[in-house]
Amino acid sequence: MHETLHLLVVDDELGMRLSIERALKAYATSFEDIEVDVDFRISTADSGEAALEAAAKDPPQIILLDYKLPGMSGLDVLQALMEAKTEALIVMITAYASLETAVQATKIGAFDFLAKPFTPIEVKAAIHKTAKHYMIQAQARKLAGERKQIRFEFLSVLAHELKSPLAAVEGNLRILRDHAAGDEIGGYDHLLDRSILRLDGMRKLIMDLLDLTRIESGQKLRTLAETDICAAATQSLETFQSLAAERHVNLLFCPPGKVLLQADPGELEMMFNNLVSNAIKYNHEGGSVTVEIEDGPEEVRVAVHDTGIGIGKEDLGRLFGEFSRIKNEKTRNILGSGLGLSILKRLASLYGGKVEVQSEPDHGSTFTVSLRK
Repeated sequence: MHETLHLLVVDDELGMRLSIERALKAYATSFEDIEVDVDFRISTADSGEAALEAAAKDPPQIILLDYKLPGMSGLDVLQALMEAKTEALIVMITAYASLETAVQATKIGAFDFLAKPFTPIEVKAAIHKTAKHYMIQAQARKLAGERKQIRFEFLSVLAHELKSPLAAVEGNLRILRDHAAGDEIGGYDHLLDRSILRLDGMRKLIMDLLDLTRIESGQKLRTLAETDICAAATQSLETFQSLAAERHVNLLFCPPGKVLLQADPGELEMMFNNLVSNAIKYNHEGGSVTVEIEDGPEEVRVAVHDTGIGIGKEDLGRLFGEFSRIKNEKTRNILGSGLGLSILKRLASLYGGKVEVQSEPDHGSTFTVSLRK
């Protein structure tokens, strides 16, 4: 990345302004650790008043500010800039360097001090140090802004995902309260069933959010132990057997024996639950789900095949985003949080692995997870 920083030189001596300008006119520097190349656009001011006016019209990123100026002193200018909440880093330059002056300027907000007389090498060193600090601060501000935007988008999507089921449950409760479906209690069974289904969806969303937050924050306690991944797959298939039976989906798995992996059993449970539940939910009535596990020398590969509705090529790239759900006529009545595959991707990354998908609309999908040993 390349950046041009505006450097404002404030000094009442013309010779000093010109000498600094000559020293820095063609100066450029690189910061390999933050991957930034920097050069400078230089402007000058001969008084504190002129400096404040120039900074207001064309804000600089770095200011070389003479301590002793006619009219406003350098400290007065520094104070005014701090009160204006400038993002510029200010280096005080003076022929009267002393500990007292340095402490005073630092307390007000100066970044560094440069004592006259100084050589071109010394001024370049001061600017190099200041520019690096400015770029680190700028990157931190940018990251904070991005996080704020992501948090806003996250909460907006969350509110949207919760609004529909809450409205549905509220509507059903109002029908119950007003006896709008008649006096026969059995006439309300379908409303109760639909409300429970919606509540189950909200509970799944909340649990998925908690899982995702724990994984991303690194606060999820991991208990790694030698675990049979085939046993974890079998347990997940048993968990969803009733859901599969409701949809007449056949679950198939032929374990290749014990396949051992240093893993957290809870993470494997989350992984298989997401894979198997999705394969059932997005399947055709009377379809099948096949789980395959391959024990390789360096990694374990888990593949889950379904004979379901499949995914179009235009939608494959959006699959693993948070709250990403493919919405069309075939999926409109399928409930989900839109977080399962995002969680799956993060779980795979904890094991140095990845998730791949192959799919053909109306013919099914295959999700393959690789976990390094």
